[in-house]
Amino acid sequence: MKRDLTSVFHAQQHAVEQAPYPSLSTRRERLGRLARMTKRHQHDIVRAIQADFGKRSETEIRLAEISGVLQAIGYTRLQLWRWMRPRRASMPWRLLPAKAHIVPQPLGVVGVMAPWNYPWSLAIMPAIDAFAAGNVVMLKPSEHAPHISALLAKLIPQYFTEEEFSVIEGGVEVAEAFSALPFDHLLFTGSSQVGRRVALSAAANLTPVTLELGGKSPAIVAADADVDRAAAAIVFGKGMNAGQTCIAPDYVLVESRRLDAMIKALTQAIAHQRPNDKDATSAINERHQQHLDNLLEEARDHGCRIIDAGPHAPVLIIDPTHDLAVMREEIFGRCLPVIGVKNIDDAIAYVNARPHPLALYAFTDDKALQLTLRQHTHSGALVFNETLLHHAVPSLPFGGVGESGMGSYHGRHGFERFSHLRGIFYQSKRPSSRLIRPPYRRWLMKLLRLG
Repeated sequence: MKRDLTSVFHAQQHAVEQAPYPSLSTRRERLGRLARMTKRHQHDIVRAIQADFGKRSETEIRLAEISGVLQAIGYTRLQLWRWMRPRRASMPWRLLPAKAHIVPQPLGVVGVMAPWNYPWSLAIMPAIDAFAAGNVVMLKPSEHAPHISALLAKLIPQYFTEEEFSVIEGGVEVAEAFSALPFDHLLFTGSSQVGRRVALSAAANLTPVTLELGGKSPAIVAADADVDRAAAAIVFGKGMNAGQTCIAPDYVLVESRRLDAMIKALTQAIAHQRPNDKDATSAINERHQQHLDNLLEEARDHGCRIIDAGPHAPVLIIDPTHDLAVMREEIFGRCLPVIGVKNIDDAIAYVNARPHPLALYAFTDDKALQLTLRQHTHSGALVFNETLLHHAVPSLPFGGVGESGMGSYHGRHGFERFSHLRGIFYQSKRPSSRLIRPPYRRWLMKLLRLG
């Protein structure tokens, strides 16, 4: 398999050498093929994802895996000509009449390591940005989603040459060999633990990496918030894909005096949004389900109040202690701790005492508090009065900070992530720079304020 990896990589490198700067029409045409592949085979995509999960809502698949991809492709094709244009850079007056531009240049071969939780969209989304930037792509789907991995390996060769877009299937050993290739850029989406190994492997080749790692994304419910409105948004974010979402709200912080009202509102929102198993999603496999069961059992054994509406609905864990696994680890499932704090300052301190999350959700209409949260917290994204939906805005960067990852993509941010922003300097026929060449004249240096 290592030899196959290397041969595919070298074939893609050769293709880049032959066409180092694909035209706007070529890039749009590649994006069009991605859209056609997704549209024509959406029923196959739904079936493959449901086969991997055992049970997953078709509506949520279409929302999160198909609709989002098509929206991103349409936005990118529309905006691409603007992103590709050279941008004029300002010139110091002493160097006039020289000119300077910033020109986006394709990097070359981009590697994408996709996760299992959104196995179609998180495989295709990075490819959208990489193709927009003029690159070719090697994709390693997750071995934990074998049906969608097999579908990607089947469909992509029908729409792309191997030199444009190739799929490498396999387990951990293949993933390790994949991350060790000297890509021009490598994007990994997954856990922090695996992300560290990927970064170390890429560092041997000085390969730049984008890491989308997740973490524990908090939801702060401020004193002025409408608890019913907040609860509806939190349950939506936690219920989507059974909480197996890197930006799912991981725990809720609310003033202790409003804790009972928050619990009631969350319980009602769960009953309204998840009344039965019709739109339910299962844990990806038995091992992950056992992990989630262990988190819940430990909390129960330590005397936490548990409110469980059923096996496929968010389950509330009231005031768990900080040493419990459910508060130390990213949950990535239906467990939702709800924690009472003294006030908003304590909530902010609680968040800041922990690794920076991929998303911070805050429920408040207080402009002063919103400004405080903007200036005194760190997170990949800051979202007010909603959950998840910032991911559906193609013009916003998507990425983490610190423990939740490095680098961002989506839209123009993804285009620039997979481009080298090359500085170009154009000297004039009568350069002013001759004035600062030796032999140096002291009076002239003073006139030019250079000495």
